[in-house]
Amino acid sequence: MQKAVLVMLAAAFLATTGPGPAMAASLGRYVVFGVEGEDMLKMRAGPGTGYNVIVGLPNGTVLRVHSCEQTGSTRWCSVSLDRARSLRGYVSWAYLKKQ
Repeated sequence: MQKAVLVMLAAAFLATTGPGPAMAASLGRYVVFGVEGEDMLKMRAGPGTGYNVIVGLPNGTVLRVHSCEQTGSTRWCSVSLDRARSLRGYVSWAYLKKQ
C-alpha cells in the first residue's frame, strides 16, 4: 500500500514538473568547453558531485543533451556521447556550449 502511494505521488509530481519552454530549447548537440589544462569534464552516474565518475571528457567532445535539472546551485544535464549513445550520464551545464 505504501509503495503504491509513493508511485502515485511520483507520477503526479512528474506530470506537473515537465520541462518548460527554455528547457525544450536546450536539447540537442553540445560541445564540452572551458575545461582547463589537462583536466577533463567528469560525466557522473547522477546529477551531483556525490555520484561516481563514469568517464572524463576533454574539450571538444560532442554530447547529446537529453534533459537538465537544477541541483543546488548547479544545473546538471543528462547526456550521452554523440558517437556512443549507450554511454549516458550527467555533466555540469556550465561546461557545455551549443554546437
